[in-house]
Amino acid sequence: MSDETVKPLLSVALIGCGRVGVKHLNSIFKAKDSLQLCALVDTDIITAKAFLEKFIINNRKAASAFPRVKFYTGIDALLLDMTPDIVAITVPSGFHYEIAYRAISSGCHILLEKPMTMKTSEAKELYDLSVATGRHIAMGHIYRYLPIMGLIHQDFISEKWGKISHGSVVVRWGHDQAYYDQAAWRGTWKLDGGALMNQSIHALDLMCYLMNTYPVSVVSQLAKRFRNMEAEDIGAAVLRMENGALCVLEGTTATSPSDHEASFYINAELGSLRVGLRKGLPFFDIRDKKGKKVTRKYYREELKAKGLRGIIDAKNPHYLIYRDLINCVRNGDDPIADARSGYKSVEAMLSVYRSAKEHRQIDIPGDSDFDLNDMSGYFN
Repeated sequence: MSDETVKPLLSVALIGCGRVGVKHLNSIFKAKDSLQLCALVDTDIITAKAFLEKFIINNRKAASAFPRVKFYTGIDALLLDMTPDIVAITVPSGFHYEIAYRAISSGCHILLEKPMTMKTSEAKELYDLSVATGRHIAMGHIYRYLPIMGLIHQDFISEKWGKISHGSVVVRWGHDQAYYDQAAWRGTWKLDGGALMNQSIHALDLMCYLMNTYPVSVVSQLAKRFRNMEAEDIGAAVLRMENGALCVLEGTTATSPSDHEASFYINAELGSLRVGLRKGLPFFDIRDKKGKKVTRKYYREELKAKGLRGIIDAKNPHYLIYRDLINCVRNGDDPIADARSGYKSVEAMLSVYRSAKEHRQIDIPGDSDFDLNDMSGYFN
């Protein structure tokens, strides 16, 4: 390989050493030809060191791949010492805005787990800051990175399927009470939210991505049936999209933890599609207006464009997000799940909550700011 083709490694600081952080560490390790882990940030240094040590024990080659990792207790300490190329943020959602703002303002690109923020104005501010500074925000909207989603998106952009009548999003991502009891912030209005804000926001994002449109109004209902927490364990909404189509949203964590499902249906003039995940496995059922299956055509196009390696890599969507961000940093492209997707999904989902709170249809964008913590006391 010539010197002209060798590109320097991009430095990555990972903030948050919890269960989602493991997925990021795996992805950074897998992309070691392009990324170098430079720092781990956690409020507890001992936890951060144990986090890395456990990963190295389970992945022997990681010791040589992560030779000089520093540890910090917060974003300020990190940025006083270094300016990483990329900051990956995996902390509870209520802390996203402050950390992301500091990182972008210091010149870092960021990979930000969903949701972007817990407040509409803060999401808009991060989006505007990203545009103004030229720093990329790659959102953890993992469903956009599933196989053939990009092809479907392009077909709706080109209006290959004609006018859309409606779509539906179903997220049945069960968590038992033990899941919420493991961490005090889970299921709280201030730091997490419920089944819609936490488990369903990237599903709503995917529907907007596939349909190539965003909501302009919503009516909704929330309930807390089985889980002991502040926020909802089930929510339902009907959204009207910019193109006139309707979208029905169901999100719940009250179902069985052993039977996770995220499914998407779109009905259009010239065909219909059902895609999603069941028990961790993707499924696709795409038909033309006569009901004939055309799914294999999409498989062939995906295989031709990305090869078998690309299909296999789709099993680890976080790795694909990192690969996407690497390309964006080096070549100036926008991420597939970019800053605007983060802002628009927060704007839409907080409008769902506001509709439930105010018992009325909400126009999007709303006439005032909304903070998820405004839902405090909703079930009292």
